Amino acid sequence: MVTVGQILDKKGREVVSIEAEATVLDAARLMSERHIGALVVTRAGKVIGIFTERDILNRVVGQQRDPAQTAVRDVMTSPVACCTSQTSRAECRSVMRNRRVRHLPVVDDERLVGIVSIGDILEDEGAEQRETIRYLYEYLQVDWGQ
Repeated sequence: MVTVGQILDKKGREVVSIEAEATVLDAARLMSERHIGALVVTRAGKVIGIFTERDILNRVVGQQRDPAQTAVRDVMTSPVACCTSQTSRAECRSVMRNRRVRHLPVVDDERLVGIVSIGDILEDEGAEQRETIRYLYEYLQVDWGQ
């Protein structure tokens, strides 16, 4: 069983977060600079929500809010679905599909230790499948007549 911790070991554990009191404009700039689609929202070091491109579209632009005057806390998604380092890859995929989310913060002992996206899950599954295919191909290439 592949765990989130194993995925984070491969991809890295860096998490870009933002304080709940920051403005949407600050959040959008940070997301643009870092080329990411979501920020984990924190208050006093605790995960309290997530702010995504979808939140910008639906809760800011769609409601004609001023991004320079709107606090992230007012438009973030909360409560946020989280997982732990020990959560299985399959369980993460299931949570993402059922809750229709693309990112899960990884929290161990109330401490933010990473973030996993649906892209990370699919990449890891694809790498495992490619390895299996390579192994089977090599197996089939063995000359069993010798």
